[in-house]
Amino acid sequence: MKHFLLIIICCLSIQSLHSQKLEYPICPKHTVVDTFFNHYLVTDNYRWLENVRCDSALSWIEAEKKISAKFLQKASAKYNSKAALKKYSFVDGFSASKKGKYFFGYGRRNKFASSGLYIGDSFDNINQLLIDPNFKNGGDKIDITGFDVSLDSKNLVYMINRNGTDWREIKVVGLPSGKEKKDHLKGIKYSSVAWKNDGFFYSQYPNLGEFYAAVGEEVYYHKLGDSQELDKLIFKRKNPSTKFSYSTTSDERYFILEEETTNYFNYFFIDYQSDKPYLRPLLMKQRSSISIIDSQGDELIAITGKKSNGGSIVAIDPYNPFKWRQIIPQVEDGVLTRCIAKKDKLLLTYQSNQHPILKVFDYYGKQLFNMNFPSGSSISGFDGEKDDDNIIFYRQQYTMPSISYHFNVKTFEVKYGEAVNVVFNFKSYKTKSIKYPVNDSISVPINLVYKKGLKLDGNNPCLLKAYGGFGSISTPHFDPGIIHFIEKGGVYAYANIRGGGDLGISWAQAGKRLNKQNTIDDFNAAAEFLIKEGYSKSEKMACTGGSHGGLVVAAAAIQRPDLYAAVIPVVAVTDMIRFEKFTVGVLHRDEFGTVKDSLDFANLLSYSPLHNIKQDVNYPAMMIMTSENDDRVPPLHSYKFVAELQNRKAQINPILLRVEKDAGHYGGTNSYARNKFRANFYDFLLKVLMN
Repeated sequence: MKHFLLIIICCLSIQSLHSQKLEYPICPKHTVVDTFFNHYLVTDNYRWLENVRCDSALSWIEAEKKISAKFLQKASAKYNSKAALKKYSFVDGFSASKKGKYFFGYGRRNKFASSGLYIGDSFDNINQLLIDPNFKNGGDKIDITGFDVSLDSKNLVYMINRNGTDWREIKVVGLPSGKEKKDHLKGIKYSSVAWKNDGFFYSQYPNLGEFYAAVGEEVYYHKLGDSQELDKLIFKRKNPSTKFSYSTTSDERYFILEEETTNYFNYFFIDYQSDKPYLRPLLMKQRSSISIIDSQGDELIAITGKKSNGGSIVAIDPYNPFKWRQIIPQVEDGVLTRCIAKKDKLLLTYQSNQHPILKVFDYYGKQLFNMNFPSGSSISGFDGEKDDDNIIFYRQQYTMPSISYHFNVKTFEVKYGEAVNVVFNFKSYKTKSIKYPVNDSISVPINLVYKKGLKLDGNNPCLLKAYGGFGSISTPHFDPGIIHFIEKGGVYAYANIRGGGDLGISWAQAGKRLNKQNTIDDFNAAAEFLIKEGYSKSEKMACTGGSHGGLVVAAAAIQRPDLYAAVIPVVAVTDMIRFEKFTVGVLHRDEFGTVKDSLDFANLLSYSPLHNIKQDVNYPAMMIMTSENDDRVPPLHSYKFVAELQNRKAQINPILLRVEKDAGHYGGTNSYARNKFRANFYDFLLKVLMN
């Protein structure tokens, strides 16, 4: 009798998470119906939440925060992810980059502060605080988002944002003193900086208001000491959705401008050694993008010819551009991810299913060096001047923080850098790279990480993640949360699904626009595979992704709720019918399509997470995570998605909304905010999967 009673109690405790329906705040429906192509009616019940600053929306958000905080507080009391993450986050080591004659690194004074920029004259002596964003900030949370050094190493330009938004400000300091100059540019968005002489190029957008479509980019040149009103307009187009990118070569001889239109790419250049330097055409109406790396003599070095796998390196005479000289053809064993031009050599990095490769060639295409790195890792760095023989690069894995290597490009000697100390045994974790089938013709690479000796009997919690968009190549990075999860017996899985660039351009095209459903199918096939092969089961399967990856996991869970117990979309695009009306959406029509096209509209509607929620389905437990100032993927996507999910009688599993305050697309600006985000993430995950 006691044994029977114990079974009943256990069953009740397992079901308690799902049987106690949360009392969500009232979110009134104000239904709007849009008609497309005189036939299709699309209902939007919570469009009023797009006005995210109105009093009623703010009241609803605050009420949602209280529910989430209460749920997460209970989860934290049991799983205390905060303490575990603090423990595993301890890394006694550092990384640095070399720009010009100086070395730079980031550091912070305390957990509530944004990282400052430090400078030094050698790799092991970066201890002078150059820029501290925590002062003179007007009460805002300031984050340094990038910097670059002038050719003579006398000035440094850096960009900041306020409270996480994509809007930037540009400032300048002298080197090595850090003395602030009067230059202060505003209205900057999605801009790089390219130095030329005593000034730099940058791009600017008109500020039409919060979450307005990002259109109307213009490229300017700023001379140090001038007010922004005196900056010289370099390039703009009448079509407001045209995008630009630009750079100057390492010797500042050439300025290169890329123009991306709906159908093709145009390239222009200025040769400052010519008799009459002016912007002239280089290559026009190119169907695929060409990435110009640097110049070598009178030639430009570029990555071009990206096809099914890789990409080739060519030399281009700017005055006779259609006669390319191929230096290095595409390779069969990986996708080209980066090319670094040195004085007499080219350093190339490749990747195949998160398996990095470093190769060195001369300018005639002869391979001089090859080095392979373990699967489930990534390599980065390689900063320095073109004639630097000794460079530093870094390797990291999901369960191993960055370790440095010192590489001599003359002798090809590779040495380990400074020791990195951690509080866990990274050798006790296993990374496994395999492929899983989607159908008879498609196999998708996936990397699995778990503790050595783990019994794979189908009862392990599993966290599946992917990105799968824009041809982006996924690179592993150290995450103390993964350590915490696999120490609890979990399996972490990253799937390189179609839409990403991990297997080349054709792989990316297979998940783009009208093929976007392939990306979602690949993701759900990964969950099916992990369940079938005994890594987990649906009751213990979780999924997550950020930005485009958030779209993927939200759509995957709406289409196959039977596969998952927990779903965590982070800054996710969920309303695919109105995505192009806000911020960068208009710039992503090439990836998703547009509702102005009937085929695109039908396709967008078919997988849009918001528009495919069924009234009679109890979807998996979800925590939808967003940031209040995210003007890359505005939080309105998350708000409308949460409201639609919660306000249905069939929904019993918890649906939570977590909103990061004073933050944008990349979350909190200091370590305290980032650690709290991770702790909430894993407390929710463990409560759902292990309750």
